Amino acid sequence: MNDLIYLLQAAKPQAQGPFGSMTTLVFLGGMILVFWLFFIRPQAKRAKNQKKFIEDLQKGEKIVTIAGIHGVINKVNEDGTLNIETSPGSYLKIEKSAISMDWTAALNKAGTAEKK
Repeated sequence: MNDLIYLLQAAKPQAQGPFGSMTTLVFLGGMILVFWLFFIRPQAKRAKNQKKFIEDLQKGEKIVTIAGIHGVINKVNEDGTLNIETSPGSYLKIEKSAISMDWTAALNKAGTAEKK
C-alpha cells in the first residue's frame, strides 16, 4: 500500500514557482520575435524591392530573365508584359515577373565596370 501512495505522489505534477507560466510566455514571445526578425521581415523587404524594380523598368534597359535569357526592353506593355529584343530583329514577349532582379543588377554592374 505504501508503494502505491509513493507512486501516486511521484506522478503528481510539481507546483511551479510564481513565475513559471510567465517565463514560458516570455520565451514563446521571444521565439516569435526572432522568427519575425530573421524570416518574415527580410522576405517582405525583398518582395517590396522586387516590386519597385519591376515597376521602374524602362525601354532600352538590359535585363536577364529567371530562365537566363538576356535581352533589351523594346516595349513595356500595359498588360504586365514586356517585348524584349534578344538579338537584332528577334523579339520575345515575356511577363514582367519573369525578370531576375539579382541577375539584371549583376549584368548592369558588369556593364558599367567595362565602360570605365
